[in-house]
Order: sequence, then structure tokens, then C-alpha cells
Amino acid sequence: MNILVCMKQTFDTEAKIALNAAGKIDGTGVNLVINAYDEFAIEEGLRLKEKFGGEVILLSLGGQSVETSLRTGLAMGADRAVLVSDPALAEADEWAAAEALAKAAATIPYDIILAGRIAVDDGSAQVSVRLAEALQIPSVSSILKLDIEGAAATAVREIDGGTETIEVGLPAVFTAQKGLNEARYPSMAGIMKAKKKEIKTVSLADLGIGDLAPKAAVTKFSLPSPRAGGKVIPGEPADAAKELARLLREEAKAI
Repeated sequence: MNILVCMKQTFDTEAKIALNAAGKIDGTGVNLVINAYDEFAIEEGLRLKEKFGGEVILLSLGGQSVETSLRTGLAMGADRAVLVSDPALAEADEWAAAEALAKAAATIPYDIILAGRIAVDDGSAQVSVRLAEALQIPSVSSILKLDIEGAAATAVREIDGGTETIEVGLPAVFTAQKGLNEARYPSMAGIMKAKKKEIKTVSLADLGIGDLAPKAAVTKFSLPSPRAGGKVIPGEPADAAKELARLLREEAKAI
């Protein structure tokens, strides 16, 4: 079984986000890591490989810095990686990213495509389902369990208030939700082996892609307002409760 895993490099969730003079996110000194949900996708791909054989191929977009995260995925156990790197992708929106990934995926034999359900930086949760649409294959989002039997897959996915079981034919795209598995840490042996594994870099021209002008653009970034300090209401419990009710009604407008 050939398993293709789409992976994105994002800011560490512990990083302090700041804006530069141009009003854009300042990445200076920020640690870049594999998107947390994509780690679950990589782990699921490795488990499928261990069960059915084949190989796990990582696919990503971005600049040279992405190679660091790809090496981490290779150290986890993936076999090789493909990086689509092109200056034209610097301002890519979800549509452009999915189109580029689809063209790259079409050059790689695959039986199944896995990805994280959402990226922690932009939170759009669009690229993977757009990828499936571009490839004209089914997609199932936010899966908590995946079983493969022959050319069919049964997935349990999270929905509002519960779960849903869906059966689809392969190939298909599945996006991983927290709870699908527990991602492994790269071993020392895996880290050493990863140094020799192939990362193939391709441009949009290599994929036969011309104009990929984004259809949407971010016009402004803003940081959330600092959280105001809490308020202590003194006095006896009955009096404090009355004052709390008044504040909630007149100041907070919560009741």
C-alpha cells in the first residue's frame, strides 16, 4: 500500500506571536514544527504501512525551512518526501495550495492520502478537502478510527454531538482528528536514517503549472486585545452575590 501524507510546517503552538512593522506575522526566532494534526496523519500512515506493507511518502509546500520538518517525519519512519517549493506559492491561498498539491500527488502512486484535519496557524481546514475535489476522489474529515479492507475503507469521524461511520472506496483522502492515535517520537536510529532519505524538491514549472494566482488574500492581521484583570468582590456572601449580579447585568451585559 502506498500512503501519501500531506504535511504542513507551522509555528510551535507555544510560540509568542508578534507583528512586524509591515503588519505581518513576524517569524523571527519562532520555532517551526510539524502541524500537530499532521503528526497524527503521519502516525496513521506508518501504522498502515506496518500492517499492509508499502511505503509512506510525505508531501508538503514551502521553502527550504520545511525540510527540517520533513526530516522529522522521515525520522518517525516515513520513506521519502516531496517538497513543492516555488516563490509563486509565498502568498498561496487554500485553493492554490490544493491545486499545487494535487499536481504533485498525481505524479506519486498512492492508495490513500492522509492529512491533519486543520492547521493550527490559519485554522481554515480547507486544503485537504479541496485536494480531494481536485483529484476527484472521496474525502472523510476528522476521523477517529480507520480500518482498511481490500479496496474499501471504514472511517469513524467526529461530528457535532457524536460520531459517524462512513465507508468509502479507495483511493480517498482522510483528515486526522486528535484521538485517532498517539504519534510516536523519532528514535535515534530513525534520526540517523532520515539523513539519507530522499527529499525531492519540485517547482510549479516541474509540475506543469502556470498561473496560480490566489483567489483570496489576507488584508490585515491583528492581535487579540489583552485580557483585562479579574475583579474581586468583597463583603459577605449574600452581599457579594447581589453585587456580582449587578455587575453582570449592568457592566458585562451578560444577563
